[in-house]
Amino acid sequence: MTLTTQFVTMLSMIGMGALFGAGLDTYQRFLKRPTRKGWIVFINDILFWLLQGLAVFYILFLVNQGELRLYIFLALLCGFAAYQSLLKNIYVKLLEIFISIVISIYRFLVKVVQVLLVHPVRALISMVIALVIMLVKGVLILLKTAAKLVWAMIKIIFLPMRWLMRLIWKLLPKRLKKSVEKLYGKLEGYLQRIKEYVKKQIAKWKKKE
Repeated sequence: MTLTTQFVTMLSMIGMGALFGAGLDTYQRFLKRPTRKGWIVFINDILFWLLQGLAVFYILFLVNQGELRLYIFLALLCGFAAYQSLLKNIYVKLLEIFISIVISIYRFLVKVVQVLLVHPVRALISMVIALVIMLVKGVLILLKTAAKLVWAMIKIIFLPMRWLMRLIWKLLPKRLKKSVEKLYGKLEGYLQRIKEYVKKQIAKWKKKE
């Protein structure tokens, strides 16, 4: 391995150490470890360390064909220490600013969508429902009014007939009236017997079930 390759490798590993520190802070910021379940934290930790290791070995492979030396680990530690002492506070502040900007943009877009899309659609649906309800109520009122008018017309039409029937009934002889009343009484008795018979048959059928 030439001196140039070693120098580039050291610079790359220092940079990877600093990136590892930044990645760790970012990971801790978004993970919110105290509020997560233990198994979720465990899986996320494994994935984080696996990705960090793969990233380091990928950069190492590009720089020196993947050769491991002791100074590589020292360079990683130096980069991580440099980040912790010099860049950590700045990066964390910038990260919080970036998160705040993203959240503000997201909230703005949500409000825009609500104002331009959700609220008009809701208002349109409410108007359609109100119109349908008004139409249904109007149709029901018209039907009730028409039914009342038809019933009143039927009463008016049959009123002279009722008067005529009453007049005819008064003019009938008493014997004929008595015969009609007897016939009506017999028919009513027959109907009552048929009704009781049907009730008994229904009761028997229910008991069989």
